[in-house]
Amino acid sequence: MSVQIVIDSACDMPKSTADHLGLHYLPMRTIFEDQEYLDGITLTGEEFYEKLVETDIAPKTSQIPPSDFEAAFEKIVEAGDTVLCITVSSGISGTYQSAMIAAERFGDKVIVVDSLNVTIGEQLLVLRAVRLRDEGWSAWEIAEILNHEKHNIRLLALLDTLEYLKKGGRISGTAALAGTILNIKPVVAVVDGKLEMMGKARGSKNGNNKLKELVQNSNGIDFDRPFILAYSGLSDHLLRKYITDSHDLYEGKTDHLPVCRIGSTVGTHAGPGAIGVAFFENE
Repeated sequence: MSVQIVIDSACDMPKSTADHLGLHYLPMRTIFEDQEYLDGITLTGEEFYEKLVETDIAPKTSQIPPSDFEAAFEKIVEAGDTVLCITVSSGISGTYQSAMIAAERFGDKVIVVDSLNVTIGEQLLVLRAVRLRDEGWSAWEIAEILNHEKHNIRLLALLDTLEYLKKGGRISGTAALAGTILNIKPVVAVVDGKLEMMGKARGSKNGNNKLKELVQNSNGIDFDRPFILAYSGLSDHLLRKYITDSHDLYEGKTDHLPVCRIGSTVGTHAGPGAIGVAFFENE
């Protein structure tokens, strides 16, 4: 009996990577007007941002239904294995609840972990689970470790535009216009499973400095556990600028900076040009 890990696409791990790691990938839905796409399967990250900038109507995302989870769980349990399912934060999506509903009929054969995070913050927990699985821990042991360590994950992001928060009804048109005129760059974070505003900066340079300051004010990056940098949109040039501005955070501490594109779950609201950092704090 082995541990099989089920993930949702809100963690922004490419399906090809999930397949390589032996993970079971379930897609969120992204809806442009009346056309529904399966995130990461019938809609790539590049295609999502191409459509996003071309449309005046904000797309919508919808949670994974319980039936998708149930089908995945059933296949794994029937094969004699145990399921460890990791989902996007219950404070952001109803996907966790869908997974819990599906898990009811399988008893202790299915364990669901609420990541209390999204995008690369959620992905860190998935990568941590993969490492623990490969070390031979049981599903219950992995879940116990994840439920402890998830509180040490920090996800911080700098948005380049307020336009998509306006389109999604998160802020008013007046606030978006004022922010654009003043070149305001919001800095956000996931706190207790929900997105919160951490501050604002005038211009990209100050925004990078604010993001760097928030990383520095944490307990430090634990380079022995997974960490990820991310960008949204079709180009990573703003992320490369942040890496240059913040080189002292990483120089000499790691040989490789993992980079990921932010997908539709967060990209729908953040728009292109956002950059993010996710890491485990030192305990």
